[in-house]
Amino acid sequence: MPMTRLLHLSDTHFGTEQPEVVAALQRQCAAWRPTLAVLSGDVTQRARPEQFEAAVRFMDSLPVPARLVLPGNHDIPLFDLPRRLMRPYASYQSAFGYALEPVYSDGDWLVITVNTTRWYRHKNGEVDPLQISSVAERLRQATPGQVRVVVTHHPLVVIDEADQVNQPRHHQLALAAWAEAGVDLVLGGHIHLPYVTPVEPLGEPGTAPGAPRPRRVWAVQAGTATSTRIREGIPNSVNLISGHVRPYGRVCQVETWQFDAAGGVFAMAAQRTLALSD
Repeated sequence: MPMTRLLHLSDTHFGTEQPEVVAALQRQCAAWRPTLAVLSGDVTQRARPEQFEAAVRFMDSLPVPARLVLPGNHDIPLFDLPRRLMRPYASYQSAFGYALEPVYSDGDWLVITVNTTRWYRHKNGEVDPLQISSVAERLRQATPGQVRVVVTHHPLVVIDEADQVNQPRHHQLALAAWAEAGVDLVLGGHIHLPYVTPVEPLGEPGTAPGAPRPRRVWAVQAGTATSTRIREGIPNSVNLISGHVRPYGRVCQVETWQFDAAGGVFAMAAQRTLALSD
């Protein structure tokens, strides 16, 4: 039986957005009709009020009943040092509300966002012990039918060795604790590289390294949804994720949709079915 669909987009970088890509994504979203849209950070290019205003207009234009927005490192002022030190999230919160780590829960999904940005870090991220423990506790409260998702801006899992510097501090501790607590998917952005990959066993807290995990965990990364800041020629992309219950167990289907400049549309570029733990 299919569950509702989640739209995962990231790194819109408003201020560098491409109008034709924005319009194509709006049209495609009207066809998808997802239940939830998750924007995993770097909403703007330079955290300017007009860039946040454009981002709000875009998110409001999507026919999606619910949305979660998470700040990225670009959503903290870079050159305005007094504001960066004293009120780093003021413009973000003016646009998207006070909560920096919103949570969504319905019968199909539990989606927990984690703010990995820090005012004292220009680019790199961090997950602190309180975040690790509070997210683990929330995961343990999930109902049996929910797909359990944790969303960060900085990638918890990378496939390119050069991207290891982009992983947040304490990411291994976070992955191990959240896997033990029951997470199914970890979603991220930041590096503008879309991929789906299994999370290699790191062992549970208090066990020997490499000990098998009780659950399968998958990392799902999004590229840049709308910006000119594409990586290695990879087109703008988003992920559409749906859950299913099949006779052999729970699965998630992840579709990666990329912008086709010739046609001016988003087209499905990859599809993968992920086996989840019961």
